[in-house]
Amino acid sequence: MLEPIAYFTYGGVVYAMTATEAAMFNQKVNNDLRRKMVSLTSQNLPLAMFLETADLGFPAWSGSASTKQSNQDIISSLGVGIIRFSEPDPAPAPESNVIYRCDTEVITAVTLSTGTQKTPDSPAYARFSINGRTYSHTDIYIPEDNSQLAWVKWRTPTEPGYVTITITSNCTISTSQIVAQIVDLDKNPPPDPQANDRNDEYSIPAAPNNPNTTSLTWGEWDCWWHEHWVWHSGGEDEDGYWCDHGWWQYAWLSYSASLTATLQTKPDEKSPTASRKTMKSGYGLNASVLAQVRSSAPSSHITGVQNVVAYFPEFDYTTYWRLLERINTGYSSTFEFQKNKYSTYGRPVHFTPVWFADGRYTTYTECLDSWTPAGMLQINLTDNLTIRESLFSDWHIRPIK
Repeated sequence: MLEPIAYFTYGGVVYAMTATEAAMFNQKVNNDLRRKMVSLTSQNLPLAMFLETADLGFPAWSGSASTKQSNQDIISSLGVGIIRFSEPDPAPAPESNVIYRCDTEVITAVTLSTGTQKTPDSPAYARFSINGRTYSHTDIYIPEDNSQLAWVKWRTPTEPGYVTITITSNCTISTSQIVAQIVDLDKNPPPDPQANDRNDEYSIPAAPNNPNTTSLTWGEWDCWWHEHWVWHSGGEDEDGYWCDHGWWQYAWLSYSASLTATLQTKPDEKSPTASRKTMKSGYGLNASVLAQVRSSAPSSHITGVQNVVAYFPEFDYTTYWRLLERINTGYSSTFEFQKNKYSTYGRPVHFTPVWFADGRYTTYTECLDSWTPAGMLQINLTDNLTIRESLFSDWHIRPIK
């Protein structure tokens, strides 16, 4: 809210007044201020700013904007302006077709269809325009009135956002554009647990039971020329000759990929009273994941598992999560918790809340980003620890002698 101010001398005293203050002061001096400086206090100052639209409980002014005003109108309606500040409306997020993770090798695929055969003499192709670069899948062979996947392997940006992928081909394609949402899973780790945290109404939830995709199949056409020589007899004055009346032969090359993985959680070695799979609440736990991809396909067709995310029961397996660190990658890859910035010893741990009730503590993980032309392999794992008592059971307080 804004109010213009006039500076003037009245009765030998210097004043600074808003229009409302001047009108109220004029009432106190029986209109003497108006008589001595009517243009300033009753016209220029109150009409310097007024509302054209009612706001914040103040009415809009619909009277004259060029004549002297009464004390009552000035006090109720004039000499005030309001400016509203707001964030600009965000641009609407594009509708995405697929979700990828940041800095991850992925495979993007479309289906090519053709009414005429594509051969080594005239192969099919697909070109993918991604972030200013063009990736191509060439030398694709397809029988007449048939189809095949075309794909490229590429690495997503390191920052989240959206990537529009444009596809061109000399065949009919299932889609000419894919909008990929790139997400960062490393932005929402759990907060620092405190010794005085409480959650008296908590009950242990069941772990998620999401579907797995542990095997996928796809394929591509192979093509070669099948010779078929035919003898053509010559005429009376012509020699005969052999002519190849062969044809293009096709064979379907089938590929597959499968994913297996294991999750093991255990109390951190800095938990002094833990025993095997039993620990007190408030201490940390470690996690290790081993993921194995097996495939009959060339390496250009597949990736190993590249991301593993862990969710925890104290957050109802939502709200907060941990992106595990890749220890090694490839078709056989291992992961563990990142070093926890709240750990005094810089340990790769997740701290259980001190208020967690005695019972089963189940960590849930999703193994992601093992890509094939047919889609992403994913396996979801759980492992259990047992919580018995809290870390306060390990403290003994006695008076100093």
